[in-house]
Amino acid sequence: MKYLIAGLGNFGEKYANTRHNIGFMVLDTLAGVSNISFEDKRYGFIARHRYRSRTCVLLKPTTYMNLSGRAVNYWLQKEKIPVENLFVIVDDLALPFGTIRIRAKGGDGGHNGLYNISQVLGRQDYARLRFGIGSEYRYGSQVDYVLGEMDEEEKKILPERIDKVIDAIHSFVTAGIERTMNVYNKR
Repeated sequence: MKYLIAGLGNFGEKYANTRHNIGFMVLDTLAGVSNISFEDKRYGFIARHRYRSRTCVLLKPTTYMNLSGRAVNYWLQKEKIPVENLFVIVDDLALPFGTIRIRAKGGDGGHNGLYNISQVLGRQDYARLRFGIGSEYRYGSQVDYVLGEMDEEEKKILPERIDKVIDAIHSFVTAGIERTMNVYNKR
């Protein structure tokens, strides 16, 4: 079985530690603990992670967040992975920091990366994990908040929450989306 795990973010040092790059952070952590590394390939950085006889193609798109669909679609087709085996990790302003919400399908919730993936794939029935980044910003400063670095309190709880997301990825590839939602959507 083969899966595409797409962690969304923006590449480049300027964005490396920003809230918007939580998808990249999760995949970088997973690669680190698995002793694998990413290669610069077409439309993204790619690594291959084996877990319980499953192959996970880890994708960090280099198309920037708003054009993530191009990279996701390309790698689904190149690796011959069905959409049912796609799992997308994104940040979410509507959830408190560190909160995890997993869905089997749904709208984009105003997230440009999810919007573009849905547009390019022509469907919304793909699994996604939303990682809450909170909404502690002044009116009109949403972009600065999303593209800003995490505060000290957020940095303190981030490693444990990323570990939880990695557990959810492994659950998705072994137990499926329904079971994963039942386990990881609990507070």
